[in-house]
Amino acid sequence: QVQLAESGGGSVRTGGSLRLSCAVSGGIDSQMCLTWFRQTPGKEREGVAATLFGAGRLYYAESVKDRFTISPDRAKNTVYLQMNNLKPEDTAMYFCAIRDHCKGIWARSTDYTYWGQGTQVTVSS
Repeated sequence: QVQLAESGGGSVRTGGSLRLSCAVSGGIDSQMCLTWFRQTPGKEREGVAATLFGAGRLYYAESVKDRFTISPDRAKNTVYLQMNNLKPEDTAMYFCAIRDHCKGIWARSTDYTYWGQGTQVTVSS
């Protein structure tokens, strides 16, 4: 049984940085896909970044490319999302989720079975 737990959210000013963590427990294959999503009230969940649980393939939304970095640490069963140069529009609840592969439309939230409870990121101007 796979369980996900996010941490690392908080409040920062524009231009600040945060590092989110997604701790994974239970059985997971290195070829499975872990994706960070974000959501604000009343809006659809937006795919932010994705990676194979083993390193090698990375995917980013255009809105965060060159600012965010997703990195799996297989030894620690953790996937990080380093968030630099944060902007107010990055404010959201951030979730991590997994599915069996990263092929196709990786950011489609309905394709993911396992979800964490989320961690709040707030960026003030």
